[in-house]
Amino acid sequence: MTRRKALVRRPGPRLADGIVTHVDRTPVDAALAAVQWRGYVDALRAHGWETIEVDPADDCPDGVFVEDTVVVFRGVALIGRSGAPERRAETTAVEEALIRLGCSVRRIAEPGTLDGGDVLKIGDTVYVGRSGRTDAEGVRQLRAAFEPLGARVVAVPVSRTLHLKSAVTALPDGTVVGYPPLVPDTSLFPRFLPVPEESGAHVVLLGGGRLLMAASAPRSAELFAGLGYEPVPVDIGEFEKLEGCVTCLSVRLRELSA
Repeated sequence: MTRRKALVRRPGPRLADGIVTHVDRTPVDAALAAVQWRGYVDALRAHGWETIEVDPADDCPDGVFVEDTVVVFRGVALIGRSGAPERRAETTAVEEALIRLGCSVRRIAEPGTLDGGDVLKIGDTVYVGRSGRTDAEGVRQLRAAFEPLGARVVAVPVSRTLHLKSAVTALPDGTVVGYPPLVPDTSLFPRFLPVPEESGAHVVLLGGGRLLMAASAPRSAELFAGLGYEPVPVDIGEFEKLEGCVTCLSVRLRELSA
């Protein structure tokens, strides 16, 4: 296997019915969302990522947000169990895809809950958001799965956003970037860089200093460019209406051995 694979899943016909929790519901243009999703996938491919399309989950409005279904650490895939019961059917096809890729699969067991969007990995440190979607038992089970593999697990309280990665992600050098009004305690992170836009807090590391990020954060892109990074903007405005961001539209697999 290559080291640069990404699981993606196309938006389904019920996308506009997706769950919203911290934003007001606004109409979603499904046709435009399909175009934006294709642009996102094309950006991954253009920067050296092989995309693997997971089977559709047309009965699941939020199925396109495939990152929430799983967390992968050192070749072990921990299948999530969402705190939103209506999202739990999304995991089946993702698990099947990961097994085909040779991952060792484990699962969050009832009564634990865990969404992949609550997990930020920086080297061997795994930050886990304790949110409305991820509970204390889910955090405990993640510790049990990943600490024997060398992970240092740090729990982070999340109350102002849907997921931890709705508030923070990280640059290639490990600096955590976030939008300050959404981050109650920046001291949990050894290095923290505030960004001027909420969507500027979301970056996907493409490799070579390139950062996939939302086109809705031009000032944050300028900030990152000033630090020597290369922003790669994509328009994901229809997904942002559903609290989506660039991280949750794919599962990046950097750790699979050749």
